[in-house]
Amino acid sequence: MCLRKVYDAIIIGGGVVGSSVARELARYHIKVCVLEKEADVCCGNSSRNTGVLHAGFLYKTGSLQAKFAVEGNAAFEQISKELDVPYKRTGKLTIGFTEGERERLLKLKSQGDRNGVPNLSIIGRDEIKQVDPNVEAEFALYSPTSGIMCPYMYTIALAENAKLNGVDYYFENEVCSVKKEKDGAFSVSTAKGRLYSRWIINSAGLGAPTVAAMLGSAGYAYKPVKGEYILLDKRAIEQIRVPVYPAPDEKGVTDLHATPTIDGNVLMGPTCNDVVQSCDLDTTADSLDYIVKKGASIFKGMKTEWIIRSFSGIMPRFVERGTSGYLDFLIEHHPDNPNVVNLLGMDSPALTGAYPIGKYVADIVAAQEKLAKNNSFDPCRKGIKKFSEQDVETRCEMIEQNPDYGEIVCRCEYVTKAEIVEALNNPLGVTSVNGIKYRTRATMGRCQGGYCETRIASIIQESKGLDRKDIRLDNSRSYMFTGEVRESCGCSTKTPSL
Repeated sequence: MCLRKVYDAIIIGGGVVGSSVARELARYHIKVCVLEKEADVCCGNSSRNTGVLHAGFLYKTGSLQAKFAVEGNAAFEQISKELDVPYKRTGKLTIGFTEGERERLLKLKSQGDRNGVPNLSIIGRDEIKQVDPNVEAEFALYSPTSGIMCPYMYTIALAENAKLNGVDYYFENEVCSVKKEKDGAFSVSTAKGRLYSRWIINSAGLGAPTVAAMLGSAGYAYKPVKGEYILLDKRAIEQIRVPVYPAPDEKGVTDLHATPTIDGNVLMGPTCNDVVQSCDLDTTADSLDYIVKKGASIFKGMKTEWIIRSFSGIMPRFVERGTSGYLDFLIEHHPDNPNVVNLLGMDSPALTGAYPIGKYVADIVAAQEKLAKNNSFDPCRKGIKKFSEQDVETRCEMIEQNPDYGEIVCRCEYVTKAEIVEALNNPLGVTSVNGIKYRTRATMGRCQGGYCETRIASIIQESKGLDRKDIRLDNSRSYMFTGEVRESCGCSTKTPSL
């Protein structure tokens, strides 16, 4: 495909923030596209995080981080209904044992009160047990509005809703250069072609400083920090009800924590280690050993035999040149470059704050352009109905209407062929194995795809009429099959090699 199209606004980066901006711009009469360098919208930090709906007490009063966390938290119930994404307002415990930790928790509460976080309280041992009987601590800061969500499903839902409302998505289109033409429009070059636009919104995540330099705002820098996680089997969920965080240390740093996921697993992490390269997503034995040992001190369900996966993410910590201190979100929109918005330092709580961030940016564009509202905008998007969550009567009705519901493809997560096929027909056109994984949870169970991955590949081949060599795990370079295990003798079927 050779791109050569003209838009009113190009969003560079299709993660949770970029897709939220796209959805909010779709509320207006404006032609928008999203350029994403990966093969899907949830390949970067939008999926590599803890999935916590933050209350907003962790962030400096008056900061954009505090503002957007509080606003995003308050709006999430409505957003989850519109986009059909699961979330649960579990509450959260930040626990302590010493008088020094009590003082630091009191400061956090005071900061949260100033930020407008509702109903924060310091509670003692008995009240902690009422919130979660598994937690051992002398006292805790309890934030009842904190919660958990599925970060990749939220990102997908935002993007699908934007797409259904007219936004174009172009995957595996990394931006190579941006040039301002004589007429004031921007010419954006990717490996697959060239696009033109009057507006550029830079939401490129870890690549945002590089894109900002292309747009005339050089000198920004990130200090990449790698956080490693381990994922525990669903048996661990019996040992935890709410996210449990340790009190921050003297420098205000919070160590790794235990968090139940919306799908019934438990996450332990993240670590916090400086790295040189923002593409360094390796996990290390030392970090995983640390998570196990430290995790056992705050979560009694930390058992090594329950570990089913490890992964890491790179946090885009925004730093001022010549300093080591981390800065707030930066939403840059200068009068001397009026058709550019740079979104920098979109670290935590960008997931929680994605909706108000998107609205904030869309308001900038709409005000300057005097855009008319799009009265046909539909804020609702319907997700895939999970067979595993239905009662027996409903399951029987689903199978009667579509026999593919009677074929279980992923036994660990109880995902049916019908769900796989529906996921393959997603609005964004993603057909990779990992694309199906993020939309259905197939391959996310105890065996991590050992049973179902090749079956999913077969369904992709059948449903889309693909040659087996065209099936990808993720992007265009991640071939599932590269040749034959053995040559056919003329009477046997060739078996693809993994």
